[in-house]
Amino acid sequence: MSTPDRRDLIADAAISTVATAGLRGLTHRAVDAAAGLPAGSTSYYFRTRSALISACYLRLAELSVADVDRWEADHGRPDLDSAAGALAALLHHWLTAARDRQLARFELSLEATRRPELRADLRTAGLAARSRAAALLAALGAPRPAPAADLLVAWTDGLLYDWLAGAMATSRPLPDETELTPVVRRMLEAALSA
Repeated sequence: MSTPDRRDLIADAAISTVATAGLRGLTHRAVDAAAGLPAGSTSYYFRTRSALISACYLRLAELSVADVDRWEADHGRPDLDSAAGALAALLHHWLTAARDRQLARFELSLEATRRPELRADLRTAGLAARSRAAALLAALGAPRPAPAADLLVAWTDGLLYDWLAGAMATSRPLPDETELTPVVRRMLEAALSA
């Protein structure tokens, strides 16, 4: 795997900072420290806090698309069963290894509701997710892939939020792929009939 470029390194450190310290903890200095860079490095690449937050949105979208690309490369043209199993594996990855990314994404999404200048980058990231979901659903035969993708993304976000940050998040174990597969299959079936 190649070494991330400086902008990606900073965005990844900013995402980790948001996941662990929230937006109050997102400062240029904190990101420099988290990335192991000299003081002033983050502000050189991202002059304002808004620019740093925008970098987070775009990097989160890029990483999520890369996750989906790996999933597609591993599974080829899907049928409903393989799509359910593969999407369950992807969700499990997002709930475990990529947990911090999801927590940061939720935090950053809420910030965009309060700061209109951040909405465009959040929208760009959201459109990327919906585009990929629409392509999957079209391959599975959805008669209306775009509205079906909106539903699938919303259900996926709801599931991720509930398991990572919802009221019961700290009092129950995370589901494994076997437990997630039938849930995802029902989500896919519902989206395909929408």
